[in-house]
Amino acid sequence: MLTTVLFDMGGTLEDIWYNKETQQEAARKLLEILRDHGLDPGCPQEVFWEKLFSGVKAYKQWSEGNMLEKKPEEIWPDWYLRDFAFDREQLLPITEELANTYEVTFYHRELRPDAREMLQALKNRGYRLGVISNNASLYNVFNMLETYGIRSFMEDVTVSSVTGYRKPHPEIFRISLRQMQARPEECVYVGDTVSRDIIGPKQVGFAKAVQIRSFLSEQKDVGLSRDVFQPDTVVRDLRDLVTWLDEINPRLAPHP
Repeated sequence: MLTTVLFDMGGTLEDIWYNKETQQEAARKLLEILRDHGLDPGCPQEVFWEKLFSGVKAYKQWSEGNMLEKKPEEIWPDWYLRDFAFDREQLLPITEELANTYEVTFYHRELRPDAREMLQALKNRGYRLGVISNNASLYNVFNMLETYGIRSFMEDVTVSSVTGYRKPHPEIFRISLRQMQARPEECVYVGDTVSRDIIGPKQVGFAKAVQIRSFLSEQKDVGLSRDVFQPDTVVRDLRDLVTWLDEINPRLAPHP
């Protein structure tokens, strides 16, 4: 019997997207933080962003290629801001502030419609709930769950920057299972990408993996071979997840 449903965060519980305007806002906010702490890059905002984003892309290539995640105090001095001669000791105390600010300005984030109602419906049926998320900030996922008013639904929140492993690395799923004291054959994972959210849990032995597509789905799955694990179902919105679970797991479905 299925007993546990674990969720991705960005693109799944959250609707998430970015554009030129959000990138400009990220550059402005990050520059403001740096200058407030006596760290001025000495260049216009456009040049600052170009250099910073070059570091972001280099880190993403390393991180995604190795399925590993460093902590903000390593990411920002060694990767994102590597082209600037900032004093490391001055930079270290504000790396988490920079990381969280990047996450909430570069990306537009908002709770998906019906997310809270969906979580309540699953809780009412007796499902145990949790989150497994890739995020280069230590606290952003926790902060957003609190902001959305859904933190109390989650028994556990497992984040890549805390564990050191990125989805689809099997270990981040195993860490969540250990913390939840759950067995993979009783678990469902819900996410927006095949490359991270379907392949990962399937490799660990999760009973089911569900996809809900987002702004990020296609770009994260670009070039993905078709000879990989496929989702057990693709839902259009989070209400469909409840209906599908009621059909395949009738022991927890409400009875007339």
